[in-house]
Order: sequence, then structure tokens, then C-alpha cells
Amino acid sequence: MLSISSYADVYKYTSPDGRVYYTDQPQHKKYKLIIRSKPKGYKASFKHLKKNKKKYTPIIQEAATKHGIDPKLVHAVIYAESAYNATAVSSAGAVGLMQLMPATARQYGATNRKDPKQNIFAGTRYLKHLLGLFKDDLSLSIAAYSAGENAVKKYHNQIPPYPETQKYVKQVLRLYKASGSQS
Repeated sequence: MLSISSYADVYKYTSPDGRVYYTDQPQHKKYKLIIRSKPKGYKASFKHLKKNKKKYTPIIQEAATKHGIDPKLVHAVIYAESAYNATAVSSAGAVGLMQLMPATARQYGATNRKDPKQNIFAGTRYLKHLLGLFKDDLSLSIAAYSAGENAVKKYHNQIPPYPETQKYVKQVLRLYKASGSQS
């Protein structure tokens, strides 16, 4: 098994002549992210998980209520994305509890991705959008949160064949189902 420090985002590019290239440092925008690493410090975050979960639960509940989404799902995504670490930063530049990229954060109302409340509200709003886009299909919505909605569409509304995305979907669904009744 790899240590957490050896994880890296992996990008794929297929050239016009059909050659396929993989890298962790894309040279241009035609590279597509296919495997997203956990943020630095993900494993270390577990020692503070219980305290941080309790700290952020009121914000999660408020965001979930505002956007009409099950708070258990938001909790499951936050657990999988950052282990409730508000200062988490991935090697791809995703930030905060819900690991938002700059464009996603802006699109869903977060002007400061490092602010836990803005991060949770924007991430929850994005989840709500994905659930609507994929007609409340939880697996596809979670896959889209991980790999991007275009990746799910590219594979004809199936979970993309990226091992990291498939693992992520299973993890979030397991966490969601294990959480019991609504918070």
C-alpha cells in the first residue's frame, strides 16, 4: 500500500494521433484529471475528526436545510474529502472541508474557499446541483463530485472507469448508509 505522501493527482491526455499520456503535472488544459489524491494531512486529520465534526455540524445542518439535501450526505462527502479538516489543501489546489476548486467555489457562492461556512454552503449547493443533474442518482452525483460532471456524461451517465472515482463513490455511499437517521 502507498503511503499518503506518495499520492498524486493523475491527468490523462490523448493526442490527435491516438497516443495516450499520463502525468501528475499537466502541460496544457487538454489534460483531464482522472485520479484525485487526498489532501495533505488527510490521515492526520482523523485525530481531530470527532471534535471537528461536532464543530461543523450546525453549519452542515444549516446548509443542508437551505439547499434541501440530506445532511448525512454532506457529512459523508466532508469525511471522504477532508476528514473534517477545514485547512485541507489537495495537490490539485482543492481547498477546505469540501475540497472546492476555485471555479466551483465561485460558481456556487464562495468568495473565500478557506472559510468553513462558505465552503460548506458552496459544496452543498454544488451537491444539490449534481443531484438535480443526475436525477437524484446518488452514485452518479457522488462520482461527478469526485471526477467532474463532464466525466460522468462522457461515460454515458455511468461512473467513470477511474479506480479512484469508483473507490470514492463506494466510500461515500458506505459512510452515508452507516450514518443512520438524519442528523
